[in-house]
Amino acid sequence: MAAAAAAGRCGRDPCGAVCPLLTYLGVGYADYAVLAHVLPQPALRGSPWCPFHAAAFNLIVLLLLACHARAVLADPGVVPLPDTAIDFSELRSGAPRKPERSQEDWTVCDRCEAFRPPRAHHCRICHRCVRRMDHHCPWINNCVGELNQKYFIQFLFYTGLASFYATGLVLAAWLAPAGRTPAGMAAGGDVVNNRIQTAHCIILLLESFLFGTFVAVVFYDQVMSIITDKTPLEQPHSRRLKETNWEGPRTPKPKLARLREVFGRGFVLCWLFPWSCSSPHRGTGPQYSPLPSHYI
Repeated sequence: MAAAAAAGRCGRDPCGAVCPLLTYLGVGYADYAVLAHVLPQPALRGSPWCPFHAAAFNLIVLLLLACHARAVLADPGVVPLPDTAIDFSELRSGAPRKPERSQEDWTVCDRCEAFRPPRAHHCRICHRCVRRMDHHCPWINNCVGELNQKYFIQFLFYTGLASFYATGLVLAAWLAPAGRTPAGMAAGGDVVNNRIQTAHCIILLLESFLFGTFVAVVFYDQVMSIITDKTPLEQPHSRRLKETNWEGPRTPKPKLARLREVFGRGFVLCWLFPWSCSSPHRGTGPQYSPLPSHYI
């Protein structure tokens, strides 16, 4: 069912079909360049750390792909539709809207024609409301919401880690004394082979710089949205409420508690892996009714 939903999103958003493909191609090329053109260079080839670097980089790539797959296939927190139609004739009649309300209130989505719980927003690409929606990301072809934000942040973390690791290996291969001596240059092979290795190293550096910088900025933005407890979609609404001197009844939470809401309540070390960390609702979806309590 998750795969079918992802295929449906590809049909509605062509960019969502291209970006994941570019991700896999970029990750695959980086792994190939490191194993075939960076580690075999004289400065690294004779080092006892060479097998460790190969294993460590492939482990990071494996975790990166696993987190990406979980972010793509996981339910971001789609709000279920009610079994029976609800009368929203007043909404369609153009009746005066109620004044600005807190984010802790239930609202009505005029596109889904259903009630949505607090902090849920409608995605124009998925055509559904998503709990604590952050944004729709073409790189995972899915919304980033309550139930998959952890996997998305993990994907960003491992992408940045792989980028910086690859950059470090290239610089080590170039700047290490063994790689700059005439003996080291001779051990690297013929001139054509050296030029090919150099070309791949330059391409890998550019790719690592671009992807590493991009994911670092997005990673910072994601972590700050968790710590401040405001998604990018909620920030303009919060500013409007602040201007009216009413920010709603939300109780401030410690920063660690906010992080645990996303990453799980298990050991902090488990936050690095793409599986459940003893969170009450992870894996089963949010437990709530599609109707506010006063309508049940």
